Amino acid sequence: MGNQSPQIEAVIFDWAGTTVDYGCFAPLDVFKEIFRKRGIEVLDEEARAPMGMLKWDHIQEMCQMDRIAQLWKAKFGGIPEKKDIDDLYADFEPMLFSILPNYCNPIPGAIDLVERLRRKGIKIGSTTGYTSEMMAIVAPEAKKKGYAPDFLVTPNDVSAGRPFPWMCYRNAEYLGVYPMKHIIKVGDTVSDIKEGVNAGAWSVGILKGSSELGLKEHEVNALDQETLAEKLEVVVKRYKAAGAHYIIDSIGELDKLIPKINQRLANGD
Repeated sequence: MGNQSPQIEAVIFDWAGTTVDYGCFAPLDVFKEIFRKRGIEVLDEEARAPMGMLKWDHIQEMCQMDRIAQLWKAKFGGIPEKKDIDDLYADFEPMLFSILPNYCNPIPGAIDLVERLRRKGIKIGSTTGYTSEMMAIVAPEAKKKGYAPDFLVTPNDVSAGRPFPWMCYRNAEYLGVYPMKHIIKVGDTVSDIKEGVNAGAWSVGILKGSSELGLKEHEVNALDQETLAEKLEVVVKRYKAAGAHYIIDSIGELDKLIPKINQRLANGD
């Protein structure tokens, strides 16, 4: 660094709902289907609430939700146990694998953003709630379509996934960037925000394309401004409650934050 003022040197991106799969739909339908197979209809918001976590942990979170636990108890005589979660997960994996290749399209603005960041010499890391086996499908598909970060860490590579900071630390080590305040973590779920905050990075939440908003691009475009604003405000509140430093409308706006953050770093923030 020499006597340069400190500045952002790396951005760590989430995958589904942030850089690929607008609205994060691949896992949603599968989470609903594995419960439906057992005669339990889960709501979109229940299936989305833990999004961004390792998928086994995500199913466990759903099973602990009061409404789902009570429906399960009424049907099976007790609340879900570890074995039930294992069984649900055993259904989840092959189902997700079969559809994943269809959900790897880069989100509009992501590829151009990464190019702009690289021209500034900023390194590109990534973390995910997908396992390494899932990413073995997603990463090559996304690369064919023009998106390839410098590094990828899955929950399999560390002792625990989000909201723990370990995947971010592994990125920092590989990319050779420290302290963590020289890194931006960007994502589209509450667990993404917490991951960034817990890592000591600048944590940024995305609104459009996010799992938290949970709408396809044509649905976002079709909404009247007032309804869309109300839906976005709900997501803003969730991100703020999780500790987000910044919230942006869409992924392509991320680099507008960098001069602001660099100024704050220069001021000793």
